[in-house]
Amino acid sequence: MSAARAARRGRPGRRKLVLHVDVNNTLAVLDSAAGQGPGAALTGFLGGAAWGAPGPRGEWQWLSDSPSLLPPCPGAVNFCSQYGRDATFPDTAVGRRFRSLHARCLQLLEWQGQPHDVFSVRGEHAKHYHLILPAFFRLLETLHQEGRRFAVIFRTFGTDLPRILHAVHCALEGQHPQFPALRDLSLPVELTAGRIRCSRHEVVLSRGPEHISTRDDGRKLYSCFSSLQGLGGFQDHFDWWARNQFSSQGGKPLWIDPYDSSVHHICIDDNIRLDDSNTIICPQVFSERGGSCTRLAPTSELYDVCLVQTNLLEAIADESYFLRCVRRCEENYERYLASAESQLCDAE
Repeated sequence: MSAARAARRGRPGRRKLVLHVDVNNTLAVLDSAAGQGPGAALTGFLGGAAWGAPGPRGEWQWLSDSPSLLPPCPGAVNFCSQYGRDATFPDTAVGRRFRSLHARCLQLLEWQGQPHDVFSVRGEHAKHYHLILPAFFRLLETLHQEGRRFAVIFRTFGTDLPRILHAVHCALEGQHPQFPALRDLSLPVELTAGRIRCSRHEVVLSRGPEHISTRDDGRKLYSCFSSLQGLGGFQDHFDWWARNQFSSQGGKPLWIDPYDSSVHHICIDDNIRLDDSNTIICPQVFSERGGSCTRLAPTSELYDVCLVQTNLLEAIADESYFLRCVRRCEENYERYLASAESQLCDAE
């Protein structure tokens, strides 16, 4: 590769990271909209990661003893897609093989010591659990220690944003008993939750007096997200996703510019799936350098490049989980940019 091309592409560790992070079952093990505490939310995740298939007489047959994000073989379907969400799944005869895993993850998630008004949440059986996964705070600490430039944008369909933003703000003031060093990060938190609303003609972002639309310029929201500092959040447009049959066409919009070497956008969400008819992100990739035209990219093109499907079990068990996800995306993004650069040079 020529020096000029390398300079245009930049390098991992130097690009600004813009992390779009889901809330329910990614940042926090709960679903307030569904009235689910940590135990029920974890059950729902397990049901979507447990794979089998109907047998000859319609009976359920397991195809894997271990939960996984992707099907273990062709023809496998997850338990939830076959039978719907079952709050008692680990306690049923069918799901009991996952009972000990469910219990172990809940134990890891338990808040140690006196409950905290901000950082712990009351769950089933009067126990208290972490509101925000420790792995997220470890990610912030490590990126800061490495001198990285980054911003975090919480993206959710739910109503939990004010609570999450307040908790993160308190943590960055040094109030989290497990992460007191977060006070050294000096990261601003925008406590006003914004909104993103979609239609056939435009995407509109609003937060306080701020109001930005893609109607006149398709790059406006990309530029807005790329320039954000610190942490903030937006409630995305659930009704639009539902009207588009829960496909990528109506998902949370995410803009990717493979010709912009200064920034890397990464979205982390448990509902990202390789099936574009059943996934939560609408990835818009700019077609030319500096242009406004985009194409709807398949999830497979950006999976583990700019799109991360949250493995909630690993996020609970391993405090380095989110950091590993970012590292993996940065490595794969290098190859993605090289391919885009090569295609551009061929066209020229």
